[in-house]
Amino acid sequence: MEKISTIGLDLAKSVFQVHAITEDGHIAVRRALRRSQLLEFFRNIDPCLVGIEACGSVHYWANAIGEFGHTVRVMPPAYVKPYVKRNKTDAADAEAICEAVTRPTMRFVPIKSSEEQAASMVLKTRELFVRQRSQTANAMRAHMAELGIIAATGMTSIAKLIAVLRDDRDQRLPNSARTALLEMAEQIEKLTARVEALDTKIVAAVKADEAARRLTTIPGVGPIIAATVRAAVPDPAAFRTGRDLAAWIGITPRANSSGGKERLGKISKQGNKQLQTLLIVGATSILKQVRRGVKLPAWVVSLIARRPYKVAAVALANKMARTIWALLVKGGIYQPPSPSVTA
Repeated sequence: MEKISTIGLDLAKSVFQVHAITEDGHIAVRRALRRSQLLEFFRNIDPCLVGIEACGSVHYWANAIGEFGHTVRVMPPAYVKPYVKRNKTDAADAEAICEAVTRPTMRFVPIKSSEEQAASMVLKTRELFVRQRSQTANAMRAHMAELGIIAATGMTSIAKLIAVLRDDRDQRLPNSARTALLEMAEQIEKLTARVEALDTKIVAAVKADEAARRLTTIPGVGPIIAATVRAAVPDPAAFRTGRDLAAWIGITPRANSSGGKERLGKISKQGNKQLQTLLIVGATSILKQVRRGVKLPAWVVSLIARRPYKVAAVALANKMARTIWALLVKGGIYQPPSPSVTA
């Protein structure tokens, strides 16, 4: 076999496609491998550059292949797609990956260790429980509204509805409806207990992490955001500036510029949705303080006065992301700007 310099690997569940080339660009290997054959294949060849498209299980395979001395690079699927020629097949995908990984301007996805993946799983499990709790609470609220029993929005008002369900003296609920809705109420309470247990673990992990503790000094950044940043951004120095991090998260406006005219639009649905949502919620909590007369930086007060509320929240979230990058890369803690004004 000729000496292989670059390999494009198309991952799958059972059958993987390999496209390997030599230094002069000739195809050395182009074949499908079963799952049980994959690691043995990489064990028996000299170290080379291996490109993989980001997808499920990519971090496991990247770490496993890297143990044999190979240089593994993971790329976003959107950046690989332009290199696919004509019809989409596993072989065409592997060839496109092999070509894309050699591009000098290609952007790569950081490879996470098993410990970093574990931290991310804790946060995603919490997010799943919160979403399930919201779905159940909304369903229970809607069913009770059909019977004329309503409550304000938010999880704090759910306790009032649960109290009505457990009050046998309240005759507004038929027995069959009460039985079904009590199942929902118990599910909400179980999910709440699980979320609180995970919150305790996350807070403890943040306190034990020096960088995460420094992030919590930023207004609007709590333990959940700090832990999510540490799990999602293992190498903040990979971003050249704070704006690059904000763009990766997805809280910068979309650009549609041509002919010297710059046009900025809304934020897109691309990016890290988990961090995007958390940062905007954190920014919203800061903006609410304006109504209470709390002193805020002049630029925040000015922004609220001239732009819609949600636009201001996204702009502040963008600023928070840049501050997070600065603290992670340059060190230190958050220093509030001065002077500040009262709204």
